[in-house]
Amino acid sequence: MQDDSGGGTCLIVLAHPEARSFCGAWAEASAAGAEAAGARVLWSDLCAMGFDPVEGQGHYPGLEGRFDPLKAQGAAAEKGRMPADVAAEVEKIEAADVIVFHFPLWWFGPPAILKGWLDRCLVHGRIHDVDHRFDAGRMRGKRALFCVSTGAKASESGPGGKEGETRLLLWPLAYTLRYCGFDVAEPLLVHGVHGYFTGAEEAALEERLSGVLAAQAGMIAGLSGRALMSFNADADFDDEGRLKPGAPSHSPFIRRAD
Repeated sequence: MQDDSGGGTCLIVLAHPEARSFCGAWAEASAAGAEAAGARVLWSDLCAMGFDPVEGQGHYPGLEGRFDPLKAQGAAAEKGRMPADVAAEVEKIEAADVIVFHFPLWWFGPPAILKGWLDRCLVHGRIHDVDHRFDAGRMRGKRALFCVSTGAKASESGPGGKEGETRLLLWPLAYTLRYCGFDVAEPLLVHGVHGYFTGAEEAALEERLSGVLAAQAGMIAGLSGRALMSFNADADFDDEGRLKPGAPSHSPFIRRAD
C-alpha cells in the first residue's frame, strides 16, 4: 500500500447485512490494521449503503432501445454520466492500492450484493475495455484480498471436501479481478463460523475468532509479501484463446481437454 505519502490507500468492501457479525468485526480489524500501517482507508459497506446490485436500463435515464450493459456502461463512462452510486465506487476503486473484500460464502459463492457490485462497478470503458484486460488490465499494480468465512468445517472445505474446495469456489471472483488487471492474493479463510454452537463449542468459536481479529493488523501490514494466486499469462494462449501445448494449467477452470 504505497502512495506519495508512503501509506497508500486501502478500500474495504464489506458484503454482510449485519455490521455486528464476525465479517463486520473482521472488516473493522482490517481497517484498523491499514490505518496503523499508515494507509488511508475507504469503505464500501454494501448492505448499509443499500447498494442496488441489479444492472439495468433504469440506471441510465434517456437510454433508448435494447439494453446492452457493456454499451450502456461504455457510453456513460465516455460522457461522464455514470450512475451516481457507481461513479462513487469507481472513484474508490481507482484510488485504492489494495482492496480487501470481507464476505461470507453463501450457497457456494459470494453474496449476491457483491456479485452485483462487480457487475455494475467494474465499468466497461473505465475499469476495463477490450484493449485493457488481463496482462494489459487497467488495474495493474493493484492488489486484492478475499477475507472469507464459511459455515462448513475446514475438513469439508478443502480438497476432497463434501462442501467443495473453498479456494476453487472463489476462483470466478478472483478471475474477474484478474481480468481487470489486479493481482489477487491467496484468500484468507475462516471456517466453521455459524450461530448454532452452544456452551463450550460457542466459547471455543469465540476464542478462535478473537484470535483471527487480533492477528488481522499483522496480516494487513504484511500483505505485500502474501503469496498471489497463479493465473495464466496472455502468452499462454493461442490466437483462438486456447491454452497452448506445454503451457501450465493453474486451475481446473482452465485446462486442456486431453
